[in-house]
Amino acid sequence: QVQLQESGPGLVKPSQTLSLTCTVSGGSITTSYYAWSWIRQPPGKGLEWMGVIAYDGSTYYSPSLKSRTSISRDTSKNQFSLQLSSVTPEDTAVYYCAGSRDGLGLPRQTYEYPYWGQGTQVIVSS
Repeated sequence: QVQLQESGPGLVKPSQTLSLTCTVSGGSITTSYYAWSWIRQPPGKGLEWMGVIAYDGSTYYSPSLKSRTSISRDTSKNQFSLQLSSVTPEDTAVYYCAGSRDGLGLPRQTYEYPYWGQGTQVIVSS
């Protein structure tokens, strides 16, 4: 069974870069045709898909966040990471990493991801 675990700082100052890592166990992030995403949920709002990295390293980002978002991976550690630059208090949210076995089309809907981490709270504040 695939399991995911987010890690990273819980407090980030405005204008800085938010960095989170997702460690995957129970499967390799390079196994065909898995896809791995970052999803967030601001307080009182719904889930927002942010971006995806596929088993082959290809990426796709939400158009609304593309200019500030980067997703990368470390295959030796079976991890993938999120960097969100120039954060503001509006980026305060619970951040989730998620996985899908059907990643050929770079899934962009939260319901397409059956595997989820428990989520990590990130607050943007000075």
